[in-house]
Amino acid sequence: MCGRFALTLPHDAVARLFDAAPDPSLMARGPRWNICPTQEVEAVVSEDGARRMARMRWGFIPRWYKAPNDGPLLINARSETIAEKPAFAEAARETRCLIPASGFYEWRTEGKAKTPFWLHPAATDHVAFAGIWREWAGPEGLRLSTVAIVTTAANEALSAIHHRLPLVIPPEDRALWLGEAGKGAALLMRPPAEDFWAFHEVGPEVNRAKADGPALTEPAARLV
Repeated sequence: MCGRFALTLPHDAVARLFDAAPDPSLMARGPRWNICPTQEVEAVVSEDGARRMARMRWGFIPRWYKAPNDGPLLINARSETIAEKPAFAEAARETRCLIPASGFYEWRTEGKAKTPFWLHPAATDHVAFAGIWREWAGPEGLRLSTVAIVTTAANEALSAIHHRLPLVIPPEDRALWLGEAGKGAALLMRPPAEDFWAFHEVGPEVNRAKADGPALTEPAARLV
């Protein structure tokens, strides 16, 4: 799964990397090292073939929810069942997006102990997570753009940490995922190469939702 991630590149740099129009309200945004569910995230959407950066709530809200907390918090959508789930099927067909990230955190569970790890691409400074989004219309005119990160089965290299990973869309396939290059997005739902992710254990500070800063990604200190 993906329950925390980071985006440390400046907003204008992200917009250039994804060939998307920036959001002026995000130009002053600083590095974010611990993005949590229900917080605002940046997503790349394509409308009539033109890409733009969009602000979205991380936590997909199905159309039948009467309030954002009217049911389970849907931060992830499994790639294997996304086309069948009533909450996700329409968005999977019509409103896919890309979620820029620098890396993400995952916790290995051993009994009652949970050990956090930082996972980041080994050969680049950013990735694009596959996402689905929709605009939720609530009471009294409330409208929210909401998003979920699509996940896939972990590859062998990372299965010892967790059995799920965010689905990564490589640069050459981003137009297809966004619907700009026709149909066939389902073919992209596969784990990355075994050597795509680099990872190491980090300290427990990341467990706090309010924690932030590059120190969160530093290797955990171990007593010798």
